[in-house]
Amino acid sequence: MKTIYAKLLFVFVLIFMIGCLHYQDAITFIKSNYQAQNNQKDYIVKVKTKSKTLEIPLEEYLVGVVAGEMPVSFEEEALKAQVVASRTFVLSRKMNVDNTTNSQVFLTDSQMKKNWGNQYKENKEKVEKAVKETSYEVMTYQGKYISAMFFSSSNGKTVNCEDYFNGEVAYLKSVDSHWDLTIDPGNIRYKTFTKTQLANAFGVKSPNIEVTSHTESGYVKNVTVNGKTYTGREVRERLGLASSCFQIDLTSKGYKFTTKGSGHGVGMSQYGAQAMAKENKSYKEILHHYYQNVEIKRIDS
Repeated sequence: MKTIYAKLLFVFVLIFMIGCLHYQDAITFIKSNYQAQNNQKDYIVKVKTKSKTLEIPLEEYLVGVVAGEMPVSFEEEALKAQVVASRTFVLSRKMNVDNTTNSQVFLTDSQMKKNWGNQYKENKEKVEKAVKETSYEVMTYQGKYISAMFFSSSNGKTVNCEDYFNGEVAYLKSVDSHWDLTIDPGNIRYKTFTKTQLANAFGVKSPNIEVTSHTESGYVKNVTVNGKTYTGREVRERLGLASSCFQIDLTSKGYKFTTKGSGHGVGMSQYGAQAMAKENKSYKEILHHYYQNVEIKRIDS
């Protein structure tokens, strides 16, 4: 009897080990030389990709995120602001994210090499410096990690959270970001739709579209299409517009949409951060401007 139990136990352990091996195939742990060199704690971020889940030490993850989310040519203080925002964001998501704009774009080391070419070493060192000089700093509001949203550029003002997403958030209120209009070379964009294209987008035969209201910060709040009301966000997403700040003009070629800014407009403007850095503002001043009444502190403090 003991022999039978021993054999069953052996079979069970063997099956368990095989299952673990298959599970490990789906998870790749990226060893971080950067983190080891800086004696940093072992906070691990799980990044879901199309084919696998990567497990990446937090501060190493941030190097890849800043490389993917902000032009490395930006000023160091702007990069630092992005690091703190991105670190806070991933911690608010309990360090479980994907590598798309739904969470934060993350570039692997090989992707950075491909994008930067001969400037790889110089660029990566610049980003690593921004990460190291803000080591483990995060933003909190009433003792909790904030949802540190950010976007590319605005129409001159950021958006109240409740005007784009659901629910009011005390630290995500509309603030001035006038710099965006001049510092962002792609702030104003144009996109034209034929009558048929617009009709297909909204499932109507002959489109009759009109902006009916705006938010306090100048973004489109509501639009009617053949009597049906849509939010500015819904129209932006249906038509793939750069932002929800747009005007519509009927031209000989179709319906011309002119947009200002790029992104949802809530939280920190990256081009605004760049402009503030150029005005010799520190990363903390940038963060306090875009996120109201937050506290900047180290995780371990």
